[in-house]
Amino acid sequence: MIVQTLAFYLFAGLAVASAFMVIAARNPVHSVLFLILAFVNAAGLFVLLGAEFLAMMLVVVYVGAVAVLFLFVVMMLDINFAELRQGVLQYLPVGGLIGLVLLVELLLVVGTWVAAPGIVASDPTPAPGDLSNTEALGRLLFTKYVYFFQASGMILLVAMVGAIVLTLRSREGVRRQSIARQNARTRADTLEIRKVQSGTGG
Repeated sequence: MIVQTLAFYLFAGLAVASAFMVIAARNPVHSVLFLILAFVNAAGLFVLLGAEFLAMMLVVVYVGAVAVLFLFVVMMLDINFAELRQGVLQYLPVGGLIGLVLLVELLLVVGTWVAAPGIVASDPTPAPGDLSNTEALGRLLFTKYVYFFQASGMILLVAMVGAIVLTLRSREGVRRQSIARQNARTRADTLEIRKVQSGTGG
């Protein structure tokens, strides 16, 4: 029990510290690396809770795909971060309001856990004893929460399309391939035969 408690405080402390460094680091590459560290520590917390499948999915999907994608996007895009930080003060009231709402929600959760620990300890959906963690999670996702699962997939799809649209830039002077124009070309457009008089060739 002491080892589990020490592991919990270790993973939780590193997760909170790395999450803070994500927004505090000046270099965006360092922010992505701290984000990967936060995901790994969150996976460790899932392992302590007995949710090994969720921990593995967090490492494989978020660390192996999403965070690495963020890293490549940040490194490949030519973004002037000094220019982006110039207008940060105008978003300070909105950011402060969102932070206040999150603080109130955290206080409500902690207050409920302290005042009524029995409510938090109650399990609304007990896992069957004869099923593994992965199989029980799959049954819940595709039976009871199938509509929420599909809705989350649609939200991720819209977010992916929005990210592609936002990063798509039209640059002048870049020659692009047009499949329709290539297929519409005829022999007369591509081939020209000229008769060169004798002795006038270059």
